[in-house]
Amino acid sequence: MLGNLNEQQINNLLSSQVIGRLACSAGDQPYLVPVTYTYDGKYIYGQTNQGMKLDVLRKNPNVCFEVDQMTDMTNWQSVVVIGTFEELKDDEAEKARQVFFNRLFPLRTSATVHAHEHGSESQISDINRVKPVIYRILIKEKTGRFEKR
Repeated sequence: MLGNLNEQQINNLLSSQVIGRLACSAGDQPYLVPVTYTYDGKYIYGQTNQGMKLDVLRKNPNVCFEVDQMTDMTNWQSVVVIGTFEELKDDEAEKARQVFFNRLFPLRTSATVHAHEHGSESQISDINRVKPVIYRILIKEKTGRFEKR
């Protein structure tokens, strides 16, 4: 059976995942990248380094965001969000960073797992995981579809 997700199902899928795909465009060339994100019911938050994605987002803040969950080819859910990219600064950036990391840091792999793999008791640093630009997507529209057999 194919169908549309309702508002609660859309929110549940957005809340349950941490990897999505962000589509943006500068001129006539679309650009699509996987991103780590979190969702708070109003915004999608992410972080990034300087680079092509940020250049494109700054030129044209209109974005499309997609997330899905797939068990197999006949059991899946997908949500598409239309929204606007907003680069955050100062207090807004710090608040967003807290939302982002409060959701994602508990999901990281334990440093002790890596230490045992390499025969060392040293801890893995999270310095590389904090990127200089934090952003949010203001959601204008959300749609969702599913297939279940």
